Amino acid sequence: MKYMMLICVDGAERRQQVERRSPEEAAETMRRIGAWLADVDGRGVRLHGGELQPVSSATTVRLRDGQLLVTDGPFAETKEQIAGYDVIECANLDEAIEVASRHPVAQWGSIEVRPLVDD
Repeated sequence: MKYMMLICVDGAERRQQVERRSPEEAAETMRRIGAWLADVDGRGVRLHGGELQPVSSATTVRLRDGQLLVTDGPFAETKEQIAGYDVIECANLDEAIEVASRHPVAQWGSIEVRPLVDD
């Protein structure tokens, strides 16, 4: 079964963490993420993924009563923002949770795991 992992972080906290981090801490975070990627890619679990630009770069598109509404920024102001995603393929939800629980961001952000609809 395929699952979407939404990597969610507090936008303000993310900025503060980046500003507070020493070069060594930043390198360690990148090393841990690299190790996670190597593991899930090596197991053939991760199908695709990536980091997203900040929410300030978002464009929201809506169609209401036949009228196109385009807004700069996110649709809703929320504390937590989607910072990245991964599409994984696992035997079941338990395996998907195990994969998500080992993602380094799970220690200070959250990982939402959602099954994809089969076509």
